[in-house]
Amino acid sequence: MGYDSGYFAHCLTNAHELPERHADVQFLGDIRNIEARVLEGVDAVVQLAAVSNDPMGKRFEAVTEAINYEATKNLAALAKRAGVKRFVFASSCSIYGFSEGGPRKEFDELNPLTAYARSKVASEIALAPMANDDMIVTALRFATACGMSERLRLDLVLNDFVACALTSGEITVLSDGTPWRPLIDVKDMARAIEWALLRVPAHTGGSFLAVNVGTDEWNYQVKDLASAVAKSISSTKISINRFAPPDKRSYRVDFSLYRHLAPEHQPQVSLPQAIRELKEGLLGMNFGDRNFRSSQFMRLMVLERHISEGRLGEDLRWTD
Repeated sequence: MGYDSGYFAHCLTNAHELPERHADVQFLGDIRNIEARVLEGVDAVVQLAAVSNDPMGKRFEAVTEAINYEATKNLAALAKRAGVKRFVFASSCSIYGFSEGGPRKEFDELNPLTAYARSKVASEIALAPMANDDMIVTALRFATACGMSERLRLDLVLNDFVACALTSGEITVLSDGTPWRPLIDVKDMARAIEWALLRVPAHTGGSFLAVNVGTDEWNYQVKDLASAVAKSISSTKISINRFAPPDKRSYRVDFSLYRHLAPEHQPQVSLPQAIRELKEGLLGMNFGDRNFRSSQFMRLMVLERHISEGRLGEDLRWTD
């Protein structure tokens, strides 16, 4: 069963079928108004609904709190009352914000710098006391997503670089290239969700667990990601904005706890594989839009177009 607002339902990319057809039931609705009846007979909830990155969070700060935090808290409370056994929350490594002194572990101080990151911290705090033997709660602190999908986003750093290389032969790095980012392919994110749905609390951190999800080998500086893409796509140049103000969102992450708790669900996709699959996927779409940063591949642009054409209000509620 799926539940979705439909903001990006039309943003299919090289899909041979509607992905939602695999769901027995698909609801279209606003997570802020979800009804208790939707959760009747449900064994597990995977909460992915969110205003999903920093630019959108900056543009829609109050809505980000309402959807990412308030709605998550309400959904978990409804789930608990409905007898849901597992609640999996898509959190984010962005909650570490800016950090020095080595990769961040789960017990290290959090430093959320954006509305998006703050919403994830608030949600984790709200979810922790709801967890018990009756409802196991897992907060998966995902590394930055990347990889090919049937609703491809190009507002993700690695995906953006591959698109730049293919359309213009030049990767434009908007920062000075030094910030650190941990990455994870979307297929490996799915593996982590499966693990969270199956984990045995007595051996994997108890009824509430917040865990970094990724792999130590995928901690990269942005400039190194650009170099990896340029190596894979010949004749690609790299343009780095060396005069850009420092990007304070820079952090490395320690994934040893996840490696210990989930040995059978470790990330399997390598960086060269992720780049290759993005390249093949985009070429298969005959992708050639040099101005893709203003296109529907950027989620903020989709929302702005909905608003400008009267379909959405500033509160991101459908107008009809």
